[in-house]
Parts: sequence; C-alpha cells; structure tokens
Amino acid sequence: MDVLASSAQTAQSHEKKPTASQNAAPVPALLPAGRRLTSVDALRGFDMFWIIGGREAFLALVALFIYPLPGWLTGQFEHVEWEGFVAWDMIMPLFLFVTGVSMPFSFAKWSSSKGGKKQLYLRLLRRLLLLWVLGMAVQGNLLDYDLSRLHLFSNTLQAIAAGYLISTVFLLALPLVGQIAGTAALLLVFWGAIEFIPLPNAPAGTLEPWNNLALHIDTLVLGSFRDGTTYTWVFSSLGFGATVMLGAFAGHVLRSGLKNKRKALALAAMGVGCLAAGWLWSYWFPVIKHIWTGSMVFWAGGWSYLLLAGFFWLVDVKGYRRWAFPLTIIGMNAIAVYVATHVFNFGLVSGALIGDLTPRLGRFGDFLLAFATLLVPWLILLYMYRKKTFIRI
Repeated sequence: MDVLASSAQTAQSHEKKPTASQNAAPVPALLPAGRRLTSVDALRGFDMFWIIGGREAFLALVALFIYPLPGWLTGQFEHVEWEGFVAWDMIMPLFLFVTGVSMPFSFAKWSSSKGGKKQLYLRLLRRLLLLWVLGMAVQGNLLDYDLSRLHLFSNTLQAIAAGYLISTVFLLALPLVGQIAGTAALLLVFWGAIEFIPLPNAPAGTLEPWNNLALHIDTLVLGSFRDGTTYTWVFSSLGFGATVMLGAFAGHVLRSGLKNKRKALALAAMGVGCLAAGWLWSYWFPVIKHIWTGSMVFWAGGWSYLLLAGFFWLVDVKGYRRWAFPLTIIGMNAIAVYVATHVFNFGLVSGALIGDLTPRLGRFGDFLLAFATLLVPWLILLYMYRKKTFIRI
C-alpha cells in the first residue's frame, strides 16, 4: 500500500461534474496525521535491541566463529573515554533522533483533535514530567529514597525531555526556515560559549574531561545533585534539542508529498551532508559525546539519517517487513522496555533457567545464556504486542 494519501478520492465524493482541476495531474498529499511508519518503529526497535541484550548476544555469536574477538570489533561496543565516536555511541543520539522523527506526525494529529493546542500543551507537560521522573528512577537513584544520592539530570530520558521541549517550541512557533535557523543557533550558541567564555581556572576553549564550560554549568546548577561523571546535561540540552530537531526534519520529509523513492534519497542526502558537516567542524570543535558538541550532533545525525533512509527503503518502499517484525515489536514499546531493563535484571531469569548448562557448553553456553537474556524481555514485548498493549508517554 502506498503511504501517500490521495486527495482525489475526497474531491470525487463532493463533485459530480468534472472540472479543470480534476484533469490536472494529482498532487501527492501529506502523509495522514497519526499514521505510523513501520520503518520508524523498526529503527527505534533496532536501537533498543542493543540495550536489552543485543550487544552481548551478538558478540557471543561472533565468538563462536572468531575467538578471541578482535579488538577493533569489541572497541565498537564500548563508549569512547572522551574524544571520538564509535558505533556504541550511536545509541543515545539515535534515540533522540527517532523521537524527533515522530513529532511532525503526532503534532499534526494532536492539533487537529478536539482541544487543539491546549490539549497538546497538556500532553507535552505530562510527557516531560513522566520522562523526567522515569529518568531519575532509572539512573538518578530516585528509588533509593536517599536525597544525598539523588541525581536530578543524568539520563537519556531526561535528555529526550529537554530536546523535546525545545523542539516543541520550534515546531509550534516557527516556520520551516525558522526551525532550521533555530537549530543552527542552538549549535552556534553552544560552540560560541565554549570557545569564548573563560573558566575560573582555565582559558576559554578548554575541552578537558573534568574542566570545560558545560561541566562548570552543570556543577553550578545541579550542585550536589550532579551525577559525578564527565557527562554534562544542562548546557548540553541545546545539543539535545538540535538532535531532536534533526529527527523532526526527517519527519517533515516523511510526511511530505514526495514520492517514496525521493523521500529515501532525500534522507540519504541529508545524512551525507550531516556527516560532511560533522567531519569538517571536528577540526575546530572535536566530536565529544560527553558534552554533546555540535560536530558530534552532525556526525551522529548523519548516521541516523542514513539508517532511517535504509530502513524506510527496505520496509516501507520495497515492502520487506518480515525481517523487521522482531525489531518493530521492541520499537512499539521502546520506553517501557528501556525502563524495564534498567530496573529489572532479566539475566537472573535466564540464568536460573539455563545457567547450569553454561560451563558445560563452553562458548556456546555463553551465547545461549546471552541469547536467553535477550529473549526474555522480547517475549514479554511479543505478548504485549499480541494483546495490543502499548505504553505511551
């Protein structure tokens, strides 16, 4: 089924006599508000797949054929210490990016529903509060009930909330040109502040793990509630907003009246453009995910666009959907499984079931245990999918 809606059928139901406009070539309509694209759910699921156990299962599978594992491979599944970027660093930026992809669809739906923008703002406030609380529950030690251990801003879900808030203002208040300019301004303001504002104990432009402007602002704002790592959140929210907006621009393309093949090509071109921008900017402003530099935003955004283009081409253009079904199940309850895997240890379940077999089977036992740990939450998600239970925020 073509994802583009046709306005001709609606016109025919109201017109009995042909008109000049009916003889003209049909103009593709926007994708209907609220319409879900399987490719977007699958891409979201692909991102979560690695978090819920995909990394361990994949490496254990490779180890069956190549052992010991080569360093270049294992290095792609560990965060870089400071400057640079590997595959594992894509997880968080891709999560924010896909959040932005869905925004033009959901905003069009909410704006046209009963209550209009008022309902949208109430839903926004609810979403922000829930994401913030869940973020503290996952990594902010909220469930410890110990104020001295509480981290107010320290998690991907809270980064999504910050980026979502900024992007909402842009999408509701600005035309497309203004949205592009606003996104560029977010990145330039962050870069300009880092480049030209001196620190109390270091010159402007200092970009050391424990000495940079973003970390200094976190310390001033969060104080004892800071998470104590080299990751920054408050000032880096400008970058979070930019990442979500890159996703929103992809959503604009997917909702547009372009033919599906042109949409895929446009997304791929945007990806290549972002990669080029990130690579060039990195010579002056290094790729550092810990503080979410502008070059990192472009670099991660470029790969996100290319991944989305690939998923969209295979799933929604070519119609190859069966392979994506396991990922789609994860993607349709992404936040639920993200929180669950941080709160519950599914490895204990798989260990209780097959743990005794592991020492007897060698490396295959390691793979079996890793696969079972991945399978447990996936089966729960499959059950939720069959029961049409989708947890939305």
